[in-house]
Amino acid sequence: MTEAPHTATAGTTTIEADGAPAHVAWRAAREREVREPHGPLSPVALYWPTSQPRRLSGLPGEWWVADGTLFTQPAQGDTTVLAGDRVEPEGPTAVAVREGRGRVVGTFVPEGRAAAGAPDEHEVAVEVVLRTGRYGVRPRDPQAVTRTGTDSVPAFDYDPAWVLDVPVRWYDEPEQVTVGSARPGLVHHVEVLGEIDVVIGGRVASLALTGTLTSPVVVFSDEADDVAPWRVLRVTAPGEPDGTVGETTDASVAASGTLRLDLNRAVNLPYAFTDFGTSAAPLAGNHLPFAVTAGEKAPR
Repeated sequence: MTEAPHTATAGTTTIEADGAPAHVAWRAAREREVREPHGPLSPVALYWPTSQPRRLSGLPGEWWVADGTLFTQPAQGDTTVLAGDRVEPEGPTAVAVREGRGRVVGTFVPEGRAAAGAPDEHEVAVEVVLRTGRYGVRPRDPQAVTRTGTDSVPAFDYDPAWVLDVPVRWYDEPEQVTVGSARPGLVHHVEVLGEIDVVIGGRVASLALTGTLTSPVVVFSDEADDVAPWRVLRVTAPGEPDGTVGETTDASVAASGTLRLDLNRAVNLPYAFTDFGTSAAPLAGNHLPFAVTAGEKAPR
């Protein structure tokens, strides 16, 4: 591990103001997001249906793919059923999603599980995803051991020295790039919006921005111990209201010549929490050649 001295040089400004109270609030919101009943701690499997209708272990019905669409329908012997606004009770139910996206087709209560309390705490949500042209089915169980056995996500202590203002070079037009995935054999197609230079202790690293113009992100790796192979950081404009985890619609980011990297807010992607994530890998070269001892640590 190469430890980075907290000394910014030309092209990077370190923010000295005490942002600890805001970080505490942000951290609490992040913890709530991670622990949502059907959030990143809940996946328990990832299946790849074929053209032949067949059962998927632990799920009601039969599942198959035809003509670029995923189908499911009740099967003889089912002891529980898939339910939801998108579900045709007698079947078949057709589901189509865009490449790289996913949607929950319905929910069910596993056999033998008491349907008591809030539905989100006992119903398994069945998510359909499309990855590299293949349909996947990912059950999300709020009673997964990865969720019930997790109290919080480990993270480094807040350090204002890791809050940096950096210049940005926006591209005239986004560039389409193909990157790898946490799942072998899969790829993702992302848009590169521009580049930033991070200069710490005399070492320079250029990182590509992806995401959207109103909510750009940096997916990066670094030299720190006890962190996931790569993490993601949402980038903001200096002075932009923060405290939220989700996407903003503030166009000031795309209009800014300087962006703020609060590396204390570098977070794990879904793949870091279970074996069933398909998160996009960083672009080649999106590596910081020092230890970023800020943000979330590896959760397992």
